[in-house]
Amino acid sequence: MPVIEVRNLRKNYRDHTAVDDVSFSVEKGEIFGILGPNGAGKTTTVECIEGLRTPDSGSISVFGLDPRRDGATLRRRVGVQLQESELPERIKVWEALDLYSSFYDDPADWEQLIRDWGLTEKRDTAFGKLSGGQKQRLFIALALVGRPEVAVLDELTTGLDPQARRDTWELIERIRDQGVTILLVTHFMEEAERLCDRIAVIDAGRVVAIDTPAGLVSRVDAEQRIRFRPSASFEDSLLTDLPEVTSLTRHGGQVLVSGTENVLQAVTSVLARKQIVAADLRVEQASLDDAFVALTGRKLHG
Repeated sequence: MPVIEVRNLRKNYRDHTAVDDVSFSVEKGEIFGILGPNGAGKTTTVECIEGLRTPDSGSISVFGLDPRRDGATLRRRVGVQLQESELPERIKVWEALDLYSSFYDDPADWEQLIRDWGLTEKRDTAFGKLSGGQKQRLFIALALVGRPEVAVLDELTTGLDPQARRDTWELIERIRDQGVTILLVTHFMEEAERLCDRIAVIDAGRVVAIDTPAGLVSRVDAEQRIRFRPSASFEDSLLTDLPEVTSLTRHGGQVLVSGTENVLQAVTSVLARKQIVAADLRVEQASLDDAFVALTGRKLHG
């Protein structure tokens, strides 16, 4: 049985359909990502899974239980970091973790969580004086203090600087290695590609694809692109006559060659025979961003 199973979920707000016939399942021990732009229905979907919202139709099962009917039981097994959360302005970091740990029979070591999430220097700081990124790290620590079997993390790295974001990714991987199943909501392509075992791409309230990051990328044309600056001029036909090359374009002093998976070897061999050096050589392949454009017809941040 999947840890989380969502079937034909639908949620309306007046005349707006936020979630439209969404279905997916999350297996034990995986990091399952929900990827999409702001307003796609990601947060509404996870709020229904958490029992915070009532679906208009469809079904949700978490450990075989209903999030609305069995919420009290599930709260001891599921840790949640919401996209928007608040605490009393004057509560200190350590006080919040100490308080939350008192809700569980076997809580995690909240002092260790303070260290893991880079809050040691803010241990005695009031919540109201924390930066946005510091508040985010505190909410993640609070989501983990009950030793959850499932952690739902909604836009967990929003507000973090690039280094803090990568440090957070390493911690999330460590959490998964400890056997925690993670449902990760994100609009960061790099985050989804780095962390997720599988991804549900959601756009305009509907799931447009579910696959591994590599599987999603493979749906895009597997054409390979080579970009370089030649050390000497040459006729386009030198490369376009190669069977591995499908196109050649020039941008200033740069040459961009597209072709099959063997195009790199074919192009560099011909250039070497002509004693032409391919400076600043870069090989470009399809990315998760390309897959998103192919699936939805637009860029994630467009």
